[in-house]
Amino acid sequence: MKRIQVYVLYGMLSTALLMASCNKSFLDRPSLNNPTLDTYYNTPDEVNGATSLLYNQVWYDFIDKAFHCIGEVYSGNMLTSAGDPNYGNNTYVYMTVQATDGQDLNAWNAFYKVVGNANVLINTFQQKKAQVSDPAYLNQGIAEARFIRGVAYFYIGRVYGDAPIITDPVALADSGNFNVPRYYQEDVLKFALQDLEAAEAGLPAIPYQPGRVTKYSAIGMEAKLFLYLATFFNQPQYYDSAAVKAREVIDYAQSTGNIALNPDYLSMFTNPDIAKASKETLFALQWVASGGYSYANAIQAYAGPAPLLKPDFNTGYSSVIPTLDLLNAYQSGDLRKSWSVMQQGFHRADWKNVNFPNGFTYDTMPGGQPDDAYHITTGTRSNSLKYVIGPKSTGFNFSSQGGNDMPIYILRYADVLLIYAEAVLGTQASTSDPSALAAFNAVHERAGLSPVSSLTKDMIMYERRVEFAFEGDYWFDIQRQGFAKAQQIINAQERGTLNGDGSINHLGGNLHSSDQLFMPIPSDEVLADPELAQPPVHYHF
Repeated sequence: MKRIQVYVLYGMLSTALLMASCNKSFLDRPSLNNPTLDTYYNTPDEVNGATSLLYNQVWYDFIDKAFHCIGEVYSGNMLTSAGDPNYGNNTYVYMTVQATDGQDLNAWNAFYKVVGNANVLINTFQQKKAQVSDPAYLNQGIAEARFIRGVAYFYIGRVYGDAPIITDPVALADSGNFNVPRYYQEDVLKFALQDLEAAEAGLPAIPYQPGRVTKYSAIGMEAKLFLYLATFFNQPQYYDSAAVKAREVIDYAQSTGNIALNPDYLSMFTNPDIAKASKETLFALQWVASGGYSYANAIQAYAGPAPLLKPDFNTGYSSVIPTLDLLNAYQSGDLRKSWSVMQQGFHRADWKNVNFPNGFTYDTMPGGQPDDAYHITTGTRSNSLKYVIGPKSTGFNFSSQGGNDMPIYILRYADVLLIYAEAVLGTQASTSDPSALAAFNAVHERAGLSPVSSLTKDMIMYERRVEFAFEGDYWFDIQRQGFAKAQQIINAQERGTLNGDGSINHLGGNLHSSDQLFMPIPSDEVLADPELAQPPVHYHF
């Protein structure tokens, strides 16, 4: 049975009647009883317990490694360990990803698992509405599930281009025909947009529990999707739509203070308590260290350096590290470099372990020398810092392997501000529009940089690269500029490593075909569903 079918049925069997017995917390795991539609979803707590699952485990196969492979390694922001089969044996570095690639398959599985679960909740809540006198809590659950489904399809459209759209897994199962066609990418994205618009109409302005999405989460994501349509499809009318939506979020933020840039950028990525309370978060995946495998944020285990983590967790694989190209991209004075990257001399007094009783110091050696308890060698003599929260001495919640509760950001207010600036710029060569400058400079000045008096597209794209480095978004910013511009950016990159004497073992980017703008549909899926190998068709809205 092909995996898209498996995850459609997974949603039908395990999500339709998932239950949460009076959740005390947003992420309390539900029991595994088997209630029926007649006996369950009678209270907001039961609905909220089911929708809470859409924020974590269903995304795990994407977030675990594919998140970095596609968004960061493929884009030239990160490197993977040479020959590491878990990261595609460097195929994302070389841009030679094949349809048999494991992370490509993991991303596909995760996205359609999210879709399958969201679909069943949407359809089940719709059915349940006929059995209750006041369906307001069910309508909110539908809106929340449609937001999550919309985001999943936004990813699907950007990662795979033309792809299946599934809305009713029960009807698909009853039909006995599990072959589904690919729909045009633009239709996939417009389907996502419809979901986000429905979410906007049905979600509250203020989250009903910490970490939940709101009306303004949906509006901000609409702005991001409109900007993609404007740039990738060269449809300038969507710049106005992106600007209008982004402006709604900005106006609400300025009038209420409920949304704002977090003044402490560093802690937003290294302190789960600050991250969970951040007003900058519009949508983040939520994780639970005590939940076990696939419920905890595992990025630290893969991205962190061994001397910091091994004494406590026996992890810290440095599997994904910053590229020389990214390290060289930060302009002088940009504090985001030290807030996002560990390089020689980096020190955290609060990160203490048995080998660093006075706090951790990052000490890197020239290539070819063996690591030890105090020193680390990576190909670029650096490690990423985002989502690394330190050893046990910090007092945060950890799993046995260093997994933790740190949320993973999908949409931040900083993104909305830069979306607005780019949308106002539109097709112009430059702009000095005061509102665009104010939005851009709010992000720019937080990084310790002087305000600018005019903007160009390249300035905004540079700002996006360093603002969101290691957050899984850079590839989509390159991709949406079209093949010619993407090729210019990628093929000018330095993806090489440092030799022991400090010289560079050069490796350039390798974007030579427009086919490389998207990941291939996994071969297992095409084998099981031959329609996926056929030309795409239009979706009937």
